[in-house]
Amino acid sequence: MQMIIVDDEAHWVDNLALHKPWHELGIEQVHRAYSAFEALQLIDTHPIDIVISDVQMPEMTGIELIERIRIRDKKMKCIILSGHSEFEYAKKALLHNAVDYLLKPPTDQELFGAVKTAMDQLNAEWELVSSLERTRHTLRENLPILRGQLLLDALQGRRLSIDEWRRKLSDYGLPFHFENSALMLVRLEEEFGRYKNNGQPLIEYAIMNMAEEILGEFMEVWGVKEEHGYLVFLLQLKESAGGAGQETLLEKLSQQLQHKVKQFLKGSLSIVITEWFAFPEQLPDRFRQASAYFREIVGDERDFVVRVNEVDHTPAQGPLNALYVPPSLINLLEAGHWDAAEAKLTAVCTELEEKWPESWEHCMEAGFLIAASFSNLAHRSGYTLTKLLETGDMEALQSGEAFVTIKKLGKWSLSVLHKLKEASSSSVKDSRSQYVKKIQDYADKHLHEDVSLRALADHINLHPTHLSKIYKIETGEGISDYISRLRMERACHLLKATGKKVYEISMEIGYMDPAYFIKVFKRHFGVTPQEYRDGALLP
Repeated sequence: MQMIIVDDEAHWVDNLALHKPWHELGIEQVHRAYSAFEALQLIDTHPIDIVISDVQMPEMTGIELIERIRIRDKKMKCIILSGHSEFEYAKKALLHNAVDYLLKPPTDQELFGAVKTAMDQLNAEWELVSSLERTRHTLRENLPILRGQLLLDALQGRRLSIDEWRRKLSDYGLPFHFENSALMLVRLEEEFGRYKNNGQPLIEYAIMNMAEEILGEFMEVWGVKEEHGYLVFLLQLKESAGGAGQETLLEKLSQQLQHKVKQFLKGSLSIVITEWFAFPEQLPDRFRQASAYFREIVGDERDFVVRVNEVDHTPAQGPLNALYVPPSLINLLEAGHWDAAEAKLTAVCTELEEKWPESWEHCMEAGFLIAASFSNLAHRSGYTLTKLLETGDMEALQSGEAFVTIKKLGKWSLSVLHKLKEASSSSVKDSRSQYVKKIQDYADKHLHEDVSLRALADHINLHPTHLSKIYKIETGEGISDYISRLRMERACHLLKATGKKVYEISMEIGYMDPAYFIKVFKRHFGVTPQEYRDGALLP
C-alpha cells in the first residue's frame, strides 16, 4: 500500500515519513506533501491508499482536503492530526468517514494503530470486491455475453488450446465436449424486415429461445448472432437421444422450428445444417461452408432447410485464412500492436507459400487487403501513403508489382509496415510535445489561478495520470516541480524588478496566504523574500 503525509510544517512531515518503520506495517511507499494542493497533485498521479493530514493548513484545511478526496475516491482512508481537541473538526472528520482523529503529537502506538485500522478496512473492502462469490455472481450476470463472444471468436477462426477450451467451457457452464457436433445457421426472411428499426433484437431473442426449446430436448444448444445476421447454433446430441438417425432428427427439428416461427411470429426462416464434425478443430471450416451454402445454394429462395453436402461442396480453391483470423490486420494497426501486425503478415506469406505458391489470385487478394489496411491507417492518422512511402514502394503498389510474387509481397508489406510505425512514433512524439507546450503556456498565463494537475488536465482534456506521465517522459520533470520552479522564478523576478509588496507578489504567483508563500520561499532558497530583495544571495 501507499500512504501520503500532509502538513505545512516540513520538519513534521519529513520526520514522520523518514523515521518511522512503516514497512513493518506493509506500507510500500510514503509520499510527502507540504500543502493540501500538493497532496491532491500527488493523489492524482499515484495510487494512494491512506492519507495522514494536519487539520490546520493555509489555503485549504485537512477537512476540505478530505472533501476533495471523497470526490476522487470513496475508498481512500484518511487520518486527521490536530494540535487542538476541537470538537467541530472531529465531527466533520467523522462525517467524511475519517478513520481517526489524533491529537498532535500522537504516540507511535496511536499513529500505527490508526494506520493499521485503515489498512484492515481497505483489505476487508477489497476482499469483498474480489471475493469468489462476487466474481461468480458477476460471471453469471455476464454469461450470455461471454458465451456468445467465445462462440463468435471460434466461428471466425480464433484458435484456443485444448486446455483453454476446457477451462472456458467449464467456467461458462457450457455442457459441450470434444466430440461430434453440428451447426445450424438460421436466416430471418424479409417478413421480419418490419422490425428492423424497432424490435428486431426481441424477435431474434424469441427465435433463439424457440430453437433452444425445440432442439434442447435432444441436443445441447449454444447460440449466437454473428456479424452477417445469421443466428448460429452449435449442437451436440445428448446421451439420451442416442446416435441413430441424427441427420434426419436434425432436419425434422429444423422444420419444426420453421413451422413454430411462422405460426407464432408470422415470419419465415431459411436454415442450413452442416454435417456432423469434430469440435472444436473443424468449427470455423464448417461455418464457412454453411455460409457459402446460403450464398450459393439457397440464394434468394425462402423457407429452405438444406443440409451441407461435404462431398459436393469441396471448393477447388480454398480461402486464405491467416489474413482473416481475428484480430484483423487493421485492428492491430489501429491499436499500435506493431509486432503482432508483423507476425500476421509473416503468417500470411507462410500460408501462401505452403498452400498456393503458384496462385497469383491469392497473392493479389492478400496484397489488396494489406494495402487497404495500410491506407486506412494512414488516412486516419492524417497523412497519405504517397507522402509516407518512398517512390519505389509507391510505384510497386500502383503498378501491382508488389503483389506479383509472394516474396515481393512480403518484402513490400514489411517495408511499408516499418515506415508506418516510424510515422506513428513521430506523430506520438509531436502530440506529446504539443501537450507540454499547452501546459507551460497555460501555467505561465494563469499562475495566479488554479494550476493544479487536475486543472491542467481539464484544460487539455486528458486524464491527470496520463498527463503527468507524458510530461515526465518529455521533460524529465514532474508537473508539480515545474509549477513550483516557475512560481519561485517569477517571485525572484518580481522581487528584484518591481516594487510590489510581498503579499501582492504572493497573490500574483498563486499563493493566497503570504505567510505560507514566505515559508515556501525560505524552504526553497534558504532566505525570506524580503532578505532576497534586500540583497541576500541565493545559495
